[in-house]
Amino acid sequence: MKRIFWLLVVIFAPLSNIALTSPLPVDAFANLPDVRFVTLSPDGTKIASLIRVNSNTLDGQMLSIRDINTNKDIFPVQTDNQKFVILSLTWASNDIILITAKYPATRRGVPTTEMRLMKYSLSDNKTSSVFSKRTFSRFVDVPQIQSSIVDYLDNDPDHILMQISGLGSKMQYESVIKVSLKSGGIKVKQHAQKYIENWLTDRQNQVRIGIYRDDTSYRIYEQQQADGDLRLLWEFEALDEDAIWPIGFDHDPNILYVNAYHQGLKAIFKVNLTDANLAKELVYQNENYDVEGQLIYSNLKQKVIGIDTNIEGEFLFWDNDYIKLNNGLNDALPESHNVINQLSDNERRYLVYSTGPIESGTYFYGDRDKGALYPIAYRYSQLPPEVLAKPKKVNYSARDGLAIEAFLTTPKDKEAKNLPTIIFPHGGPISYDSTTFDYWSQFFANRGYAVLQMNFRGSAGYGFQFMNSGLKNWGLEMQNDIEDGAHWLVQQGITDPKRMCIVGASYGGYAALMGVAKTPDLYKCAISIAGVTDLESLVKSSRNYDNSKIVKKQIGDDYDDLYQRSPISMAASIKVPVLLIHGTKDRVVKADHSEAMYDELHELNKPVKYVALENGDHYLSNNEHRLTTFIEIERFLAANLGVK
Repeated sequence: MKRIFWLLVVIFAPLSNIALTSPLPVDAFANLPDVRFVTLSPDGTKIASLIRVNSNTLDGQMLSIRDINTNKDIFPVQTDNQKFVILSLTWASNDIILITAKYPATRRGVPTTEMRLMKYSLSDNKTSSVFSKRTFSRFVDVPQIQSSIVDYLDNDPDHILMQISGLGSKMQYESVIKVSLKSGGIKVKQHAQKYIENWLTDRQNQVRIGIYRDDTSYRIYEQQQADGDLRLLWEFEALDEDAIWPIGFDHDPNILYVNAYHQGLKAIFKVNLTDANLAKELVYQNENYDVEGQLIYSNLKQKVIGIDTNIEGEFLFWDNDYIKLNNGLNDALPESHNVINQLSDNERRYLVYSTGPIESGTYFYGDRDKGALYPIAYRYSQLPPEVLAKPKKVNYSARDGLAIEAFLTTPKDKEAKNLPTIIFPHGGPISYDSTTFDYWSQFFANRGYAVLQMNFRGSAGYGFQFMNSGLKNWGLEMQNDIEDGAHWLVQQGITDPKRMCIVGASYGGYAALMGVAKTPDLYKCAISIAGVTDLESLVKSSRNYDNSKIVKKQIGDDYDDLYQRSPISMAASIKVPVLLIHGTKDRVVKADHSEAMYDELHELNKPVKYVALENGDHYLSNNEHRLTTFIEIERFLAANLGVK
């Protein structure tokens, strides 16, 4: 097995050759991951992954497939991440890999993100759409989303179940189709039903659960078989505490696992669908945080063996065999969060992703028969633990007494005193930060800055009340929570108050601009990457999409008030330099936001720079765009905070 020790040797550099001096090259942090989407074939003999490539002919990524038995590699697919971006890789069988990709487009004048599912066949050495050309003639309208897999049909490797719109009299809603991975032909298994936007199968591959949405109202329906009589299980409003979300079945087709609130925090339950009262039996909860995630199901044992809790990469097993395996991994890799993210069909071979505060990510290949674990790929080969700064969890109180959890990263081997500082609120805003590896904060710390990432009210993970307190709160208490974190750092003596900048992306970009608008003397500069600058425009533009009423429920619908809580309305208050960075094909927050903000600041003779990333998306998916962004940020911070 030693022959697979360096599985993707093309991307590796020996750790001993990596300079441990500070600062590291910008591209050590800014480059796309060296490897991702590492996935194991069902028989455990092949490993596919997406690797980063920088050559004379390609600056992008390519699909790599290694045959463990022959030690040979092939590289059948490549992309520069401009024409299209690969989002995932999955083995449908030992011969076929499914590739999910996206690309920007426009439909009837509305900017869209198109999603497609491709397949690569090893035996044919061919990449193509999962659908044949003849199949598309059956669609009334070509669907925007052509990548939603409902069931991989483990016992039928030649087919998958997908959900897709564009078929039949209810073409705007989702049908479930059986797709032949050989011919590309389809057969409708579940006809579309009005307002049902998602379908869920049981372990016997029957279409059992339909998730209905009409504006902000949700209903969960159950049926005994496809196109059967629908029985209403639960109904609730978006973002309400009584929401109950199905996450999967046990082998028993009557046992459904759900995610719902318990004592104010999300937890995992199971429900017997034959129970008239639909009583929820608590399976797993965390006393301090929400629990969400996916079921871990063993086809070999034909039962649910645990859950991926999404808490710091934590897996919870309740089957003794996997408890022992997980404990062994944690003993072998005690400083990391270790996630078994795939098992072979016989469950003797597996993949592990190991990460942590100063572990940028390592993939391991495990062999249970040999009791061996082999490192096969580093996610960021230039960022071994020795060069990273360890973040720590901190807590402070907002001005109204609310407890805020935050994460502080300070430069490695430097006293946390009177430091230049980056206030770095996350995007979302219903998202969260943690102590797990973050290439942004590590980049800032490597450049000599302290970094504070706070989970302000409205963040995910802290229960219903905490999340709910952020609704329609942009620019208000949510913004105060961020500001209070900055003041706390100064009070603790960690931050030099004359050298503090606020930086963020998406919602974080909004918060950065609001920070220098509402408190013009607190920060010395602001950086907004793909940030929202006009809440009125953001909400109004959602009219073109089917989630517009949910957007209004989250952000608000009083347009005068929204405009007043927008950075663009407060541009005259900004006194410090501003850097705006935005992809021209951003489909989440249109580049119009940064362009309008630049025009407003420029007209007011404010110090502002705008960097347009041509053909860039919301996520800096292109390597050149990432490098440009980080280089511009480094220069801007150095110029305004006086750090060499």
